[in-house]
Amino acid sequence: MSKHAALDRFGRSGNPLIRSDLYQRVALDTEEVTTLDGAVNKTAILLALTVSTAAISWNFQGPMMGLISGIGVTAAIISAIATFGLWIFSWIIKPTPHRAPYTAPIYAAGMGFAIGLISQQFESQFPGIVIQAVSLTFFVAASLLLLYKTGVIRPDQNFLLIMACATLGIFFTYIANVFYAMATGSSFSIITDTGLMGIGFSLFVVAIAALNLVLDFDIIEQAAETRAPKYMEWFGAMALIMTLIWLYLEILRLLSKLRSN
Repeated sequence: MSKHAALDRFGRSGNPLIRSDLYQRVALDTEEVTTLDGAVNKTAILLALTVSTAAISWNFQGPMMGLISGIGVTAAIISAIATFGLWIFSWIIKPTPHRAPYTAPIYAAGMGFAIGLISQQFESQFPGIVIQAVSLTFFVAASLLLLYKTGVIRPDQNFLLIMACATLGIFFTYIANVFYAMATGSSFSIITDTGLMGIGFSLFVVAIAALNLVLDFDIIEQAAETRAPKYMEWFGAMALIMTLIWLYLEILRLLSKLRSN
């Protein structure tokens, strides 16, 4: 069995917005191909865009920035759907990875505005929490990359299935919480609780978000090995940025719970 057997069988990573079969399907359609260096460079560009717009919203607070952030998040969601489709509902909206060179920067910039506002709010309540969350995010990401590259962690079929189910479970929990909050004005206690139950839930979500990075690393590596088209570098980089943003926000939430006690 090849090291990518799980991906070959299930056709997707634990990240709910990236599918390995897309690489396979278009691998020989162009002379320009995906490289690991190219994917790293594209990730760096998107990360720089995210940080830049986050810095703007951090330093310029007010109703107008709130409106801009709302527009940014809306544009980011539309960009994500336009690029990755609707995952399990891909028969409704199919993934179109060739759009990634255009949609990925929009996603990164749009989410950056929201992250800046969210981070500033957490920082005002818990001074120093943002630098802690940023440091932990990159430490976790670097650690997972090292474990992946050294072969300590390799996604097999069981690992992939568990991760996909866990990610989907978290996603539906958050969606249900949104509707619950709209109906009752409060949130699920397991999400907001600062006690052991709430902290345990946040630790679980952080772990799942972090392990999603392993699956994304593997799919990008597979794209390079199968000589996927150049635009797949943007596609993979966008998926990585999405996972990193998710990981950062969950770490921020976890740290705030720990510091509330």
